[in-house]
Amino acid sequence: MRKRNTIIFDMDGTLLNTLDDIADSLNFALEHFGYPVHTVTEIRKMIGGGATILIERAAPKDLSAEKKDELLKFFTGHYFKNANNKTDLYDGVRPLADRLYEEGYDMAIVSNKGDKAVKELADIYFPDMMKLALGERPDVKRKPAPDALLLAMDLLGVTAEECIYVGDSEVDAQFSINAKVPCVIVTWGFRDREELEPMNPDAIVDTVEELYEQILLMGGK
Repeated sequence: MRKRNTIIFDMDGTLLNTLDDIADSLNFALEHFGYPVHTVTEIRKMIGGGATILIERAAPKDLSAEKKDELLKFFTGHYFKNANNKTDLYDGVRPLADRLYEEGYDMAIVSNKGDKAVKELADIYFPDMMKLALGERPDVKRKPAPDALLLAMDLLGVTAEECIYVGDSEVDAQFSINAKVPCVIVTWGFRDREELEPMNPDAIVDTVEELYEQILLMGGK
């Protein structure tokens, strides 16, 4: 029997390429209020800490807290209605999920994306496969605080010794460290390898095949 049989995934940049939809909604919101917009490459580096952090990074530096909150509400309202216009699975992710499911792994998603969008996208792309889909909620501290991962483990009825967390950013690496859960970081998401290596995650992988092999190695028997 495997020691680690529960795989908990980040969503954006790990399972789903959500970048274009996030960028479209962010720039739509910025333009609506007359603020400078950003390139998709710039926005890629801003993603990872949730919508509030994204707005902090994208808004004009001298913007008041009240105006940032106004921008945040407009952005999230637009994004929730347009979260699946251009979004799609990364290549190989669905076959990986199918394989893990067939081999008896339990899978879940814990993300800094808003809870409503996480649940809707999980239902669309992984129907009946994820035992839990948990996004940002006002009653749970966002990543890298360990609260969301600890809550997920509690809801799943598992311990840190039974889990592996898979993400794509320095936030995810710190998240897993804080929750004392082994972490695999993928490089096909929103960060480059050189940005991830200083975090010293348990493993960094470049392909879905490498991710599967690493899960087998870390899962034990």
